[in-house]
Amino acid sequence: MREPGPIIIVCTANICRSPMGQGLLAHALAGQPAPLKNLKVISAGVAARTGELASEHSVFALKRVGIDIAGHRSTPLTQQLLDQALCVLVMTDSHKAMIEVQAAPVPKYLHLFREFVPKATHKEISDPYGSSLKVYEACRDEMVEAIPSILAYLKTLVPKAGTK
Repeated sequence: MREPGPIIIVCTANICRSPMGQGLLAHALAGQPAPLKNLKVISAGVAARTGELASEHSVFALKRVGIDIAGHRSTPLTQQLLDQALCVLVMTDSHKAMIEVQAAPVPKYLHLFREFVPKATHKEISDPYGSSLKVYEACRDEMVEAIPSILAYLKTLVPKAGTK
Protein backbone atom coordinates (compact mmCIF):
# COMPACT_ATOMS: atom_id res chain seq x y z
CA MET A 1 0.00 0.00 0.00
CA ARG A 2 1.39 3.40 -0.92
CA GLU A 3 1.90 6.13 1.64
CA PRO A 4 -0.97 8.60 1.98
CA GLY A 5 -0.43 11.94 0.28
CA PRO A 6 -0.16 15.22 2.14
CA ILE A 7 -2.93 17.12 3.82
CA ILE A 8 -3.19 20.46 2.04
CA ILE A 9 -4.37 23.53 3.93
CA VAL A 10 -5.66 26.23 1.55
CA CYS A 11 -6.40 29.94 1.81
CA THR A 12 -6.11 32.82 -0.64
CA ALA A 13 -2.49 34.03 -0.72
CA ASN A 14 -0.90 31.36 1.52
CA ILE A 15 0.62 33.97 3.84
CA CYS A 16 -1.83 34.14 6.80
CA ARG A 17 -4.41 31.44 7.49
CA SER A 18 -3.08 28.40 5.67
CA PRO A 19 0.47 28.69 7.08
CA MET A 20 -1.04 28.96 10.57
CA GLY A 21 -3.29 25.96 9.87
CA GLN A 22 -0.34 24.00 8.52
CA GLY A 23 1.76 24.75 11.59
CA LEU A 24 -1.02 23.92 14.03
CA LEU A 25 -2.06 20.67 12.34
CA ALA A 26 1.54 19.49 11.83
CA HIS A 27 2.21 20.17 15.52
CA ALA A 28 -0.89 18.21 16.55
CA LEU A 29 -0.06 15.29 14.26
CA ALA A 30 3.48 15.07 15.67
CA GLY A 31 1.95 14.10 19.02
CA GLN A 32 -0.18 11.31 17.57
CA PRO A 33 0.77 7.64 17.19
CA ALA A 34 1.72 6.25 13.78
CA PRO A 35 0.47 6.41 11.13
CA LEU A 36 -1.01 9.86 11.88
CA LYS A 37 2.28 11.31 13.10
CA ASN A 38 3.83 10.40 9.74
CA LEU A 39 1.37 12.46 7.69
CA LYS A 40 2.78 15.47 5.89
CA VAL A 41 0.96 18.81 6.05
CA ILE A 42 1.54 21.47 3.42
CA SER A 43 -0.24 24.68 2.55
CA ALA A 44 -1.03 26.57 -0.62
CA GLY A 45 -3.11 29.46 -1.87
CA VAL A 46 -5.71 29.74 -4.61
CA ALA A 47 -4.21 33.16 -5.53
CA ALA A 48 -0.70 32.78 -4.09
CA ARG A 49 2.57 33.94 -5.53
CA THR A 50 5.59 31.71 -5.05
CA GLY A 51 7.99 32.44 -2.21
CA GLU A 52 6.20 35.10 -0.13
CA LEU A 53 6.89 35.14 3.60
CA ALA A 54 4.14 34.39 6.10
CA SER A 55 2.69 37.59 7.50
CA GLU A 56 4.43 38.95 10.58
CA HIS A 57 1.28 38.61 12.68
CA SER A 58 0.79 34.97 11.58
CA VAL A 59 4.34 34.15 12.61
CA PHE A 60 3.94 35.92 15.96
CA ALA A 61 0.49 34.42 16.71
CA LEU A 62 1.94 30.92 16.34
CA LYS A 63 5.17 31.78 18.14
CA ARG A 64 2.99 32.65 21.15
CA VAL A 65 1.86 29.00 21.27
CA GLY A 66 5.33 27.57 20.64
CA ILE A 67 5.13 26.91 16.89
CA ASP A 68 7.65 28.41 14.46
CA ILE A 69 6.42 29.15 10.92
CA ALA A 70 9.03 31.84 10.17
CA GLY A 71 10.53 29.66 7.42
CA HIS A 72 7.25 29.43 5.51
CA ARG A 73 7.20 30.47 1.84
CA SER A 74 3.97 30.72 -0.12
CA THR A 75 3.00 28.20 -2.79
CA PRO A 76 0.28 28.43 -5.43
CA LEU A 77 -2.29 25.63 -5.38
CA THR A 78 -1.85 23.38 -8.42
CA GLN A 79 -3.69 20.42 -9.87
CA GLN A 80 -0.63 18.29 -9.13
CA LEU A 81 -0.88 19.14 -5.42
CA LEU A 82 -4.60 18.39 -5.43
CA ASP A 83 -4.02 15.05 -7.19
CA GLN A 84 -1.49 13.97 -4.55
CA ALA A 85 -3.51 15.09 -1.52
CA LEU A 86 -4.92 12.79 1.12
CA CYS A 87 -7.39 15.59 1.81
CA VAL A 88 -7.75 19.32 1.26
CA LEU A 89 -8.89 21.67 4.03
CA VAL A 90 -9.96 25.18 2.99
CA MET A 91 -10.78 28.28 5.00
CA THR A 92 -13.96 29.46 3.25
CA ASP A 93 -16.78 28.28 1.02
CA SER A 94 -15.36 30.48 -1.74
CA HIS A 95 -12.04 28.60 -1.64
CA LYS A 96 -13.96 25.34 -1.87
CA ALA A 97 -16.04 26.64 -4.78
CA MET A 98 -12.92 27.82 -6.66
CA ILE A 99 -11.37 24.38 -6.36
CA GLU A 100 -14.62 22.67 -7.40
CA VAL A 101 -14.83 24.88 -10.51
CA GLN A 102 -11.16 24.79 -11.53
CA ALA A 103 -9.92 21.33 -10.54
CA ALA A 104 -10.26 18.32 -12.78
CA PRO A 105 -10.71 16.04 -11.02
CA VAL A 106 -12.01 17.68 -7.86
CA PRO A 107 -10.37 16.16 -4.77
CA LYS A 108 -12.53 13.47 -3.19
CA TYR A 109 -11.86 14.79 0.31
CA LEU A 110 -12.37 18.56 0.11
CA HIS A 111 -13.62 20.21 3.30
CA LEU A 112 -13.75 23.41 5.28
CA PHE A 113 -11.12 23.50 8.03
CA ARG A 114 -13.87 23.91 10.65
CA GLU A 115 -16.36 21.58 8.96
CA PHE A 116 -16.03 18.85 11.57
CA VAL A 117 -16.31 21.07 14.68
CA PRO A 118 -19.42 19.85 16.48
CA LYS A 119 -22.10 22.52 16.88
CA ALA A 120 -19.86 25.23 15.40
CA THR A 121 -21.80 28.44 14.88
CA HIS A 122 -19.59 29.33 11.93
CA LYS A 123 -17.60 27.05 9.67
CA GLU A 124 -15.52 29.61 7.77
CA ILE A 125 -12.31 31.26 8.98
CA SER A 126 -12.19 34.91 7.93
CA ASP A 127 -9.09 36.47 6.43
CA PRO A 128 -7.15 38.44 9.06
CA TYR A 129 -4.89 40.11 6.46
CA GLY A 130 -4.12 43.69 7.42
CA SER A 131 -5.77 43.36 10.82
CA SER A 132 -4.35 43.59 14.33
CA LEU A 133 -2.45 40.83 16.10
CA LYS A 134 -5.55 40.26 18.22
CA VAL A 135 -7.53 39.34 15.05
CA TYR A 136 -4.76 36.92 13.99
CA GLU A 137 -4.82 35.33 17.43
CA ALA A 138 -8.61 34.91 17.19
CA CYS A 139 -8.10 33.29 13.77
CA ARG A 140 -5.48 30.96 15.28
CA ASP A 141 -7.84 30.07 18.11
CA GLU A 142 -10.63 29.18 15.63
CA MET A 143 -8.19 26.77 14.01
CA VAL A 144 -7.05 25.33 17.35
CA GLU A 145 -10.70 24.60 18.17
CA ALA A 146 -10.97 22.59 14.93
CA ILE A 147 -7.85 20.45 15.40
CA PRO A 148 -9.40 17.65 17.53
CA SER A 149 -12.23 17.15 15.03
CA ILE A 150 -9.76 17.15 12.12
CA LEU A 151 -7.65 14.50 13.89
CA ALA A 152 -10.76 12.37 14.40
CA TYR A 153 -11.61 12.74 10.70
CA LEU A 154 -8.06 11.87 9.58
CA LYS A 155 -8.24 8.66 11.62
CA THR A 156 -11.06 7.58 9.31
CA LEU A 157 -8.95 8.23 6.19
CA VAL A 158 -5.65 6.65 7.21
CA PRO A 159 -5.32 2.90 7.49
CA LYS A 160 -4.29 1.61 10.89
CA ALA A 161 -0.62 0.98 11.57
CA GLY A 162 0.47 -2.53 10.69
CA THR A 163 -2.32 -3.19 8.18
CA LYS A 164 -1.27 -3.35 4.56
